[in-house]
Amino acid sequence: MRPTLRLRPTLRLRLTLLNGVLLVGAGAILVLLAWLLVRDALRPTDELLPGTTVLLADGRSLDAAQWQQQLVDATSQELLVKGLLALLAIGLVGVGGAYAVAGRALRPLHQVTATAQRLGEATLDQRIGWSGADDEVAELAKTFDAMLDRIAAAFEAQKRFVANASHELRTPLAVMRTEIDVTLSDDEADAAEYRRMATVVRDASERANGLVDALLVLARSEAQAGRSLGRRTRCDLATGTTNALSAMRREVERIGLRVQTSLKPAPVVGDPGLLDRLAGNLVENAVRYNHLHGRMVVRTGTDGRTSWLVVTNTGFEVSQADVPGLFEPFRRGGQERTGARGSGLGLSIVRAVCDAHGGTVRVVAQPGGGLEVTVTLPAADATPAATGPAAHVGRTAAGR
Repeated sequence: MRPTLRLRPTLRLRLTLLNGVLLVGAGAILVLLAWLLVRDALRPTDELLPGTTVLLADGRSLDAAQWQQQLVDATSQELLVKGLLALLAIGLVGVGGAYAVAGRALRPLHQVTATAQRLGEATLDQRIGWSGADDEVAELAKTFDAMLDRIAAAFEAQKRFVANASHELRTPLAVMRTEIDVTLSDDEADAAEYRRMATVVRDASERANGLVDALLVLARSEAQAGRSLGRRTRCDLATGTTNALSAMRREVERIGLRVQTSLKPAPVVGDPGLLDRLAGNLVENAVRYNHLHGRMVVRTGTDGRTSWLVVTNTGFEVSQADVPGLFEPFRRGGQERTGARGSGLGLSIVRAVCDAHGGTVRVVAQPGGGLEVTVTLPAADATPAATGPAAHVGRTAAGR
């Protein structure tokens, strides 16, 4: 059975039909008004006496009232016929013109459709590039181009993320395999050599395990950004910060850091595991990227509406222009350096956790070196009950 053809109600067709209906309707009203006006105006005998006759050019003599009726009927008929013919011609021309104009006006939509159909991994650089009139359709084309710019940037960031993650994971795996192969190929290797190999393999596996854990935390945090948190418990940023400082005590003592703390209560509602990781990453970064006998200041507090955690540290100099790059995965000090100590996911996780809890994170480069990182989250008293959904009330602000 052959499929039946069905007229597709496109936007161009609907605009054309609408224009045609309006045009023909307006013309029909004008013809009707003209017809009524002519019938009312052609009454020259109304002022004559009854019984008056009219002598026509052909010699006939007619009653004035009869002659008037014939004149009105003939004129009305001629006006109606010519008016309908003119209306038909105007309707055809108007519909054709409307179809052409609608097609020209909707041309960017066809370009949007064609561009969207051609889009792929290898064609994300294509754009509409509309240069016509600055109207609503042009605004749509520009919006579509801007969306493609964001998609292309996100796609490139995703590819870079996968490449860097693969490199970070490959490094400890290569170290382990090399150590194992070298030790096994040595026929004279003794217990001390095997113990050394085991130590190297253990350290490399710990590094790989730490990277996997960081990636899982980042994925979990980004998945919950703008959505309901899986866990919503009342907790204190000061407690998580205290635990983080305790975990880094040996490293702090080793490099001789001077630590100043002002840990006032900073109650918030959220996922305790993610918030502890946030505080831990900030403290760990402040210690890891500091220098010998440097300084670190850690403060927490609340004003009833928001709670904050501020970590300031000395260290190498960072340009304020490089601060936004610190939040990208596998970026250290604004530079993309895989294989260095740490996973390069610390501030990425901090930003994702802030987004998930409706907060903000602000980083300011300090004169002489170091950073000041300020995390602000809605205070517990200003947050819906722990059983309610998480409200996404803020955007992460980096380097403002």
